[in-house]
Amino acid sequence: MPTPTSWKKSSFSGGGQGDACVEVAHLGTRISIRDSKVPTRATLTFPARAFSAFVEALKDHPSAD
Repeated sequence: MPTPTSWKKSSFSGGGQGDACVEVAHLGTRISIRDSKVPTRATLTFPARAFSAFVEALKDHPSAD
């Protein structure tokens, strides 16, 4: 599991304590994500390339606002 200092929170974290988001940790060739509200629970880990492709696809998708 990544060290606590390696977790990064989005600058778009909103409301209250700023804990309504996910946190991301870069682990070389892998990316881990966790729920910032319950950081001691399980994390999800993905290959870095797959996660990057996922994030880029989100950026390219029109907002549902």
